[in-house]
Amino acid sequence: MNKELLRSLQLPVKQRYQECPQAAQVVMKVTGEVDFQRLGCRISLPANDGRWILAGLHPAAGGNGTMACSGELLLQALVSCAGTTLAAVATSMELPIHRATLTASGTMDFRGTMGVDRSVPVGLTDIQLAFQLDTQAPEETIAKLLQLTERYCVVFRTLADGVRLTSVCTPAATAK
Repeated sequence: MNKELLRSLQLPVKQRYQECPQAAQVVMKVTGEVDFQRLGCRISLPANDGRWILAGLHPAAGGNGTMACSGELLLQALVSCAGTTLAAVATSMELPIHRATLTASGTMDFRGTMGVDRSVPVGLTDIQLAFQLDTQAPEETIAKLLQLTERYCVVFRTLADGVRLTSVCTPAATAK
């Protein structure tokens, strides 16, 4: 991918959003099927190969380590989004990078989610995203690349800025 090809792919989309701002409002949706026997949830991945992820308890919460942990999936979402954004920004900047590796790590005290201590927060309380770049670019260029990556990465911005989150329960269709 080069800057001109990226621009040619994105230009008509950007123009459409300028002409019709409501077209940019997209509802993303993921559905999971709860697996009560394994204490997990199966999430389909139709955009990839049509397979699914089985998420379940982390070993620190009593799981056996054979299912994806939701906290790790959150970190994977951050790495995949930041990596994709970094690639697009570097391409747009015409910045040659030979190799880039991203690592997200998060700290979680399982006493919160296990109900051991109600004063302990539930969930990740500290997340660090590390970039390892093989490039000859000057430090100020790399700093700009990382600034733009943080600015345009959907998952990074959602985590950093917060999001309105609601929960609803609807009755399931019953079999007749």
